[in-house]
Amino acid sequence: MAHGSIKAVFTAVFLAAIFLFSPSPSSAGGSVNVAGAADLAFAFREIAGGFEKEAGVKVVLTLGSTGMLTRQIKAGAPFDVFFAANSSYIDELNEGGFVIADTIELYAYGRIVLAVNESSGVVATGLDELTSPRIKWVAIANPAHAPYGVAAMEALKTVGLWDEIKPKLVYGENVRQTLQFIQTGNAQAGIVALSIADVPEVSFTLVDQKLHNRIRQAAAVVKGAKNESAARAFIKYVNGPKGRPVMEKYGFTVP
Repeated sequence: MAHGSIKAVFTAVFLAAIFLFSPSPSSAGGSVNVAGAADLAFAFREIAGGFEKEAGVKVVLTLGSTGMLTRQIKAGAPFDVFFAANSSYIDELNEGGFVIADTIELYAYGRIVLAVNESSGVVATGLDELTSPRIKWVAIANPAHAPYGVAAMEALKTVGLWDEIKPKLVYGENVRQTLQFIQTGNAQAGIVALSIADVPEVSFTLVDQKLHNRIRQAAAVVKGAKNESAARAFIKYVNGPKGRPVMEKYGFTVP
């Protein structure tokens, strides 16, 4: 398929940059609007259900790239709490007065993996194998606004492959969309978050975390939150004895 054609397919099929999940409503306590990085898609669906049962508060999840969600918060998006994939975005929001400073907490360290579409016939367990002519397209999240894309770029630069791989790269708006490129086979391989990589269509290998800056993930309550108490409680739940085992289950290291 020609380069322009395959990119058109990517654009048409995967245009949505944000993923919405709304677990079943609870009977009391209102709701809390949670903005979260796309690498939290699987873990937070499970955590949200547990929080709803315990707190009696409906959790509405909006998941997308950290950079995109940061811009939305600055523009006044009605989120109560934000879980970023890189603490620098929380720091940026705090400096701008968009979050409540005393609510800022580190909640996880993320990992990246080299992922391969199993039906593609391609085998790759090391970044150097991405140079193979059998791998036509390599998917990563857009480093311009996705922290996991930054980590992928850093890893490729560290091993000296960035310039060679760059012509093959296709960019997801966030790491979840990047995984979809690989799941469908539109990209034979890519670099995504460990937390979402365990899907039937994909095999994956951990990337040495020494190859990139540590992915420090932080959260904060958004200033002006309509349900500040529930937002604070949700951070505590994620960082508490019921939330942390779920985060670890999906491959995060907890602080």
